[in-house]
Amino acid sequence: MKVLPQLFENNRRWAADIVRADPAFFENLARQQAPEYLWIGCSDSRVPANAIVGLPPGELFVHRNVANLVIHTDMNCLSVVQFAVEVLKIEHVIVCGHYGCGGIRAAMENRSHGLIDNWLRHIRDIQRKRMDELTRIADEGGRLDRLCELNVVEQVANVGNMTAVQEAWQQGQPLTIHGWIYGISNGRLKDLGVCVSSAAELRMLEDG
Repeated sequence: MKVLPQLFENNRRWAADIVRADPAFFENLARQQAPEYLWIGCSDSRVPANAIVGLPPGELFVHRNVANLVIHTDMNCLSVVQFAVEVLKIEHVIVCGHYGCGGIRAAMENRSHGLIDNWLRHIRDIQRKRMDELTRIADEGGRLDRLCELNVVEQVANVGNMTAVQEAWQQGQPLTIHGWIYGISNGRLKDLGVCVSSAAELRMLEDG
């Protein structure tokens, strides 16, 4: 069935429920978007950004890819961040990974996965850089979860080094980058204590 009728029926029910609760919701939403937050997260279907933080449509600008990577040659991600910072004037960038990430797991495996190996090289670089810490963790699941956390920290630094972010800080624009991780097994967010609001704080993170 080409039209996927169940999904269209779900959509009709969802839109009707929204209108019952707030008759002007879609009319107001159509006028503009003015989110305060940019969410950079994983493409994993179990990590729905708006639902996790309890925000309705229009409150969260979202970019997702495998393993929530921020790569300086990725024009998609660069464009999203520039638009969010320069046009939408968002005040918070949230980099959110999740425990048990399949992309991180694949990067840790000593075998080929095809085309995606080129993307996962960035995670393997983090793994090599932090190998001493990771090898001290005896449990394989523990190593995976720690690399998921370390990946978030690295991507926070990568966001901070983006031209659009650096220029915003130079101009005094309020902009903070946060590093979080999500537990699929319990639905809870964890703040990794990585919060950067200036070029000086970014240097401290990178030196730490």
